[in-house]
This record gives sequence, C-alpha cells and structure tokens, in this order.
Amino acid sequence: MRLKLDENLGQAIAKTFREAGHDVATVQEQGLGGIQDEALYTRCRQEGLCLVTLDLDFSNVLRFPPQPTAGLAVLRPGGQPTLAALHALAQRLVQALSIEPIASRLWVVEPGRIRIHESSGEKE
Repeated sequence: MRLKLDENLGQAIAKTFREAGHDVATVQEQGLGGIQDEALYTRCRQEGLCLVTLDLDFSNVLRFPPQPTAGLAVLRPGGQPTLAALHALAQRLVQALSIEPIASRLWVVEPGRIRIHESSGEKE
C-alpha cells in the first residue's frame, strides 16, 4: 500500500509502516511542513496515496470526501498521544490493511476498533 503520513506523525510511525512492507512518503520528508489541509488532500489524491493523520479535520466527509481517494485513515489515540499509543494504532491499521481495502473509505482508528465510513454509512 502507498501511504502519505501527515506531519503530525514522526519517523518512528513511518518505520512501523515501512517494516510492514508499505511504501511510505511523509509530509516532512517531502518538505511540505505547514501545508494546508485542502492542498494535502488534493496532493494525496493526485499521487494516489492513502493519507494517514491525527488531524480530525480529515474525518469530515463533507469537507474531505473519501470516495475519490486511495483512502483516509485518522488515528485517534484518545487523550495525550504517546509514542506507544500511536505505535499500537499504526499496528492496528497495518493489520486491517492486510485484510480489507481502504480505497474510497475513511477509517477512524481508535483503541479497540476501527470505524469505517462508506457511502452507505458506517460499520464497526
């Protein structure tokens, strides 16, 4: 899977995805720090990359519809995000990506579950 990690996720999380065999580009590595959400969304669409982020704005399907994307994954660690919590969510996402496609969907990855938004509604 080809992923783009938002600037709020560091190299340790990128390593988690790379070790699982995913092709990972990061906002920081591409010199895109501070990019506006709309520009990042458009760039991911153009590049065919699934966006992985902590930014809850991307869970707004009216503003950022998942249908024309390679997928949107919003990590929600709950409380103050620690590296351990982010790593656990990244591992959960890696596992889910091996089972089910994310293209054209929004996944909200939380401890204990992944909420999947599809055009027909949400399932857990």
